[in-house]
Amino acid sequence: MRIPKMDRRVFLKSAAATATLGPQWIASRSFGQDRRPPPSERITLGHIGVGGRGSALLKNFLEKPNAQCVAVCDPFRSRREERKAEIEVLYTDTYGKGSYKGCDAYNDFRDLLAREDIDAFVVATPDHWHVPIALEAVRAGKDLYVEKPLGVSVDQDLALRKAIEEKGTVFQYGTQQRSEGNFRFACELVRNGRIGDLQEIEVWAPQGGMGGSTEKVPVPEGFDYDLWLGPAPEAPYTEDRCLARGGYWIYDYSLGFIAGWAVHPLDIAQWGADADKTSPTEYEGSGAIAFGGLYNTIMTWDTRCRYANGVEIHLMSSDVAAPPIEKYRPPKEHGTTFFGSEGWVSVDREGIYAEPDSLLKSTLGPDDIHLYESRDHRTNFLDCVKSRSDTICPIGSAVRVDTISQLCDIAIRLSRKIEWDPKNEKVVGDAEAESMLTRPTRTPWTL
Repeated sequence: MRIPKMDRRVFLKSAAATATLGPQWIASRSFGQDRRPPPSERITLGHIGVGGRGSALLKNFLEKPNAQCVAVCDPFRSRREERKAEIEVLYTDTYGKGSYKGCDAYNDFRDLLAREDIDAFVVATPDHWHVPIALEAVRAGKDLYVEKPLGVSVDQDLALRKAIEEKGTVFQYGTQQRSEGNFRFACELVRNGRIGDLQEIEVWAPQGGMGGSTEKVPVPEGFDYDLWLGPAPEAPYTEDRCLARGGYWIYDYSLGFIAGWAVHPLDIAQWGADADKTSPTEYEGSGAIAFGGLYNTIMTWDTRCRYANGVEIHLMSSDVAAPPIEKYRPPKEHGTTFFGSEGWVSVDREGIYAEPDSLLKSTLGPDDIHLYESRDHRTNFLDCVKSRSDTICPIGSAVRVDTISQLCDIAIRLSRKIEWDPKNEKVVGDAEAESMLTRPTRTPWTL
């Protein structure tokens, strides 16, 4: 059962929250603006993982007047201390007088999850930590904004979905393109039959890379390397393992960009195909796995995924996609194109293209399909935390799109077609492929 709004917000120990999360200058009269809600009405946030992407998300949420960022967590001491200082300076300069000291910094996320005065967590760790941390947050009764991709195995994804559905957790997936107008409009054109019957979808994302130092070096001072590894296998620390592309291109921690980037355009493919509650049934293709260095995820790929209705997704890395794409639109590193019996529409973060061009001037009538509208991904999450409504990217759609990347990865690694039962979410007739839906975890970490 979902927690009613009044139970969640009114009984939040508001006196304690005011004392620990913000000094007296946080009262609304000190802001010089009426739009900032009082402390008892703000969503209190803890940020777990505040490196590159986590730092960008933190900045996004700091701009929201109905949010209060009260804690940061990262095994890199320098990162967490820097983010803590930045938060306190920003809140002081923007809203207060004197000095604001309302943000705490943590090394271990378990210490942060134990706080009862935090409503929701933003998880932007390396990929292998997304689901384990999210599961613990759900069990602690917290709402979640989780960066993509979701998990490093299908079983992780299914475990998180089960926990979220049982607990009534508000969940937002970090596939923020759904909150951008061009993507919604492209999907509405498809869903309303403006390109005729949908026949094929081309999806492409940036390719991965090779390299990464394998030479063992001392762990930097102030970095809890064992905690960073967490459920992943024990491994010697090297210069590139935990920095730059290491967390994205090492198979112990990630599937690479076939998941970490491709889920963005794949998410739009699923949305436009009205497939949020299902997945393709067949997966096949080829790819190149990085070798000769630390990085060992799939770096280029050319795969095809077929739905039960015959519609096919052609999922490619950007190097493979460039020749066919540039025949009909300007090539970019990532995007989604829907081909129908009467035209096509293609969209990326820089623009929207169509044939016939008149499609872009289409308007939707009151009886047409109008998709969920969110003008800002972070605001949508905060609003849903208060209303207890589904976000624009809930856990159900997150699991389905993540499954596509997972199964394409398996098909490439096994060099054969994978058949999938989307109703029961099982591999059909391939025990080896089925075994790859699960990953072992290092003791003492478990799901």
